[in-house]
Amino acid sequence: MSAAAQQAPDTGPTVRVLLADDQHLVRTGFRVILEVEDDIEVVGEAADGERAVIMTRATRPDVVLMDVEMPGMDGLEATRQIVADGPGAPAVLILTTFDRDDYLFAALRAGASGFLLKNGTPEELVEAIRVLARGDGLLAPEITRRVISSFARPGDPAGTAHRGPDAEAALAELTPREREVLMLLAAGSSNAEIASAIHLGEATVKTHVSRVLAKLGLRDRVQAVVFAYENGVVRPGG
Repeated sequence: MSAAAQQAPDTGPTVRVLLADDQHLVRTGFRVILEVEDDIEVVGEAADGERAVIMTRATRPDVVLMDVEMPGMDGLEATRQIVADGPGAPAVLILTTFDRDDYLFAALRAGASGFLLKNGTPEELVEAIRVLARGDGLLAPEITRRVISSFARPGDPAGTAHRGPDAEAALAELTPREREVLMLLAAGSSNAEIASAIHLGEATVKTHVSRVLAKLGLRDRVQAVVFAYENGVVRPGG
C-alpha cells in the first residue's frame, strides 16, 4: 500500500473519479494508482472529450482527470461543457505532458479546478484528487506566479483585464472585508496566510472565502485568482 493510501481517512465518502485520456496505457496506469486507495473509486474511462462529457453526465463523478490533447473534442472543450452543467458538476483536474502557458490559461478559463503535469508522482496525483474533492482548487505557488506574470505582460494569453457588467454587479455585492480576502486569494495566499494578514481566525476566513466564491459565482479559489486578474481587481505589483 502506498504512503498516500496509509494516510487516507478511515471514514468519509468515497471520491468518484472519471479518467479521460486517449492513451489506454495511461488510463490503466492511473487506474492502478488510484484503485489501491481506500477512499477513491474509478467509475469510468473515456478516450476522447466527447465521450468524457457523456460519461461524466452518466456516472456523476466527483473529479474528472482530463487530458488536453485528444482526438475529436479536446480536453479543454470537454472541460468547458462539463463545468457549464452548473452546480453539482465535478471538479476537473487537467493532466498533461505539456508544460505550456497557453494550455494552463486555457484550462483555467475553461473552468478547470487544477492543473498537473504527468511527470508528477502518484502521491501528488492522489493528493490533488482529494484536494479537489474537498471543494478546494489546486494552484501551486509556481503556477500562481506564472498567472500573475502573464497578466503583467500585455499580449500574453492572460494579459488583458476586462471587467464586464456582470462582474461589476457581482463585485458590488462584496463587503470591504470580502474584497480584501479576494485580493489575498489572488496573491495565492492560503487560509492560514489570509488569517495572519487580516488578524482573523482560520474558520472565519474560510467563511469569508465561501461567501466570496458564492457571490462571484466561482467554484473554487483557482477561479478566484483568474477572476481577480481578468477583471482588474488586482494588478501585478499592486
